[in-house]
Amino acid sequence: MAQEKSPPLPKLLIVEDDEGLQAQLKWAYEDFDVTIVGDRESAIAALRAEEPGVVTLDLGLPPDPDGTTEGFAVLDAIMALKPETKVIVASGHGARESALKAIEHGAYDFYQKPVDIEALGLIVRRALNLHKIENENRRLADKVGEDKTVLGAMITSAPEMVKVARTIERVAKTNVSVMLLGASGTGKELLAKGLHEASDRSGGSFVAINCAAIPENLLESELFGHEKGAFTGAVKTTEGKIEQAHGGTLFLDEVGDIPLPLQVKLLRFLQERTIERIGGRKPIEVDTRIVCATHQNLEAMIGEGRFREDLFYRLAEIVIKIPALSERPGDAILLAKAFLNRFSAEMNPQVKGFAPDALAAIDSWDWPGNVRELENRVKRAVIMADEKLVSAIDLDLEADADEAAEVLNLKSAREQADRKVIRHALARTEGNISSTAKILGISRPTLYDLLKQYDLQG
Repeated sequence: MAQEKSPPLPKLLIVEDDEGLQAQLKWAYEDFDVTIVGDRESAIAALRAEEPGVVTLDLGLPPDPDGTTEGFAVLDAIMALKPETKVIVASGHGARESALKAIEHGAYDFYQKPVDIEALGLIVRRALNLHKIENENRRLADKVGEDKTVLGAMITSAPEMVKVARTIERVAKTNVSVMLLGASGTGKELLAKGLHEASDRSGGSFVAINCAAIPENLLESELFGHEKGAFTGAVKTTEGKIEQAHGGTLFLDEVGDIPLPLQVKLLRFLQERTIERIGGRKPIEVDTRIVCATHQNLEAMIGEGRFREDLFYRLAEIVIKIPALSERPGDAILLAKAFLNRFSAEMNPQVKGFAPDALAAIDSWDWPGNVRELENRVKRAVIMADEKLVSAIDLDLEADADEAAEVLNLKSAREQADRKVIRHALARTEGNISSTAKILGISRPTLYDLLKQYDLQG
């Protein structure tokens, strides 16, 4: 009986010219496929041949072993050829400036010489883990095409939002009606589109309609269509949104604004899967999946007689609650950086990032308008910015130091504060452990302990 093949070991490239250290490092990574080289030419050749996910790099390489020119040349070449590679550079005593410069050039992290093998092992394995996650996200994005919403590539570091994405992925393959509950600006339409793309209906149309934005007397025609001559101005037969979404998905945003008489007609469609256009007499079979959203309390509206209970249960076979941006620590920074990259490329290429006061303001703002407000503020800031870094003034924000809520249990309060601050710091440094520890004012081993304690490791 043939033995099962073991999965290939992850690849690690060690760029180090000290032969004694080469041997020490090689035996420290038995769970890696290790390649060791000692100069720039060999490093580039190994990078092309092996395509390692992680590289440890000594900046002092021949012919400049006492300087950093060769090391930086290797780092720049790696970033140009394989920018997704996680490079960890060696920093000797008194060489902190070089290490920080390396981070600016794209390095993932740095380690001190003389080498602490255990500490370096933690950095290498965390870098590998991040590399795997990013590769998986790229794979998912490539799978469905660049122009489509991909739940696997959602920009989030918040477990609350990851849970939402996983739920949507699970229900996408079914035909159940889904109701998305969340405040305005939380991305309900984006998630509905993601659900459609992850479903078996992705080849059909995704049709969206905001029920609150259409006058009551026109909404029925928009949803169900009309026959020619059905009313004044009906000069031709027109399909409604339900028909247009045949074989696909209809997204009803602000479903709580549908008037009661029209709720009856929508319920009939959900029960019988047929519609009649205004002025029509012939039932039309339609295979359309309904996904709806609202920021209103529909159960309270049912109690007040403003929303039909039977329609609610038809629409809400699965209910998914979307957290507000203020309930997703760290996500505001991640999203802000993504928006800045997009808008600066389109409108103001000189803008390269956020100033520290802007990051502090983004962190502390409550974001009552959620992701939509964040996107609009970043767009405005990129247009208005005169410098390379966007400031808090450009964002029209002032940092708010007030605590959002009072927690009376000291242990819970400390843990809650630790989690929130660590997640904010990780988001701000894009997962760079050394920079995160520096921001937090703690040592790297202490940070690793906290990440493990609070189960915050990537």
